Amino acid sequence: MRLTVKHVTRYRYDRPLAHTVQQLRLTPPTLAGQKVLSWRIDVPGYEGAARYIDAFGNPVDVISHREAMTELTIAVEGVVETEDRAGVIGHPRSPTPDSVFLRFTPLTRANPAIRRLAAVAERDGAQSVAGFHDLMQAIRDKVAYRTGVTEVHTSAVDALNAGEGVCQDHAHIFIAAARAIGVPARYVSGYMLMDGGQESEAHHAWAEVLLPTLGWVGFDVSNGMCPTDRYIRLTCGLDSRSAAPIRGIRIGGSDENMDVEVAVSQESQQSQQ
Repeated sequence: MRLTVKHVTRYRYDRPLAHTVQQLRLTPPTLAGQKVLSWRIDVPGYEGAARYIDAFGNPVDVISHREAMTELTIAVEGVVETEDRAGVIGHPRSPTPDSVFLRFTPLTRANPAIRRLAAVAERDGAQSVAGFHDLMQAIRDKVAYRTGVTEVHTSAVDALNAGEGVCQDHAHIFIAAARAIGVPARYVSGYMLMDGGQESEAHHAWAEVLLPTLGWVGFDVSNGMCPTDRYIRLTCGLDSRSAAPIRGIRIGGSDENMDVEVAVSQESQQSQQ
């Protein structure tokens, strides 16, 4: 199907910014299961952005602002053609060795409780798709989806202890468990077409594991399924920090307030003709 994305991030500050530098990972890749047909990023200074590919293969635009401002808006709009591959994206080219995704981070460290969860994935062998479906369900049974109970810096261990969390927390727990049994795993940030055309409050997140027979396979714990043609893959990394679509530093502009609007819709057959 063809999915249209409209994504706006607004920053507001009580006092004018003196200087800000932002890294924008807001350009989705074309790979197995998705083809970018059009994509546009609108933010002051984008024409002069420095561009590079980061260590995880994500395109990055670096924007610098030196003029005083109390409000900054980053708008993204585009169309992506997607295909349902049951979460399998195979082996896309990447500058990062697969073994890097065995590395634990503060957000994805494993404790004894996570290692016990990980044992579920080993019932049919650590390389089994069925085992990771079992792991996904085990995490859903332990951690209910609930907004407002965790924060950006909440770790997998803390989210599991709380028994509640959001897609970011589910992905971190899944990744920590996979790495605990020696399976490379990575964090994915992207977009998802919601049921009934509902708007998303922010980006969606899921996890991918590397299986020898299939390559990288995605698992969306929050929805209990592998990504389908309703998903757009945007960035990947070791955890939510390295895969964050927007990161930056600033001087001045105390008390930052951020609003995010994400709308994903399916193009009608008539508009595609």
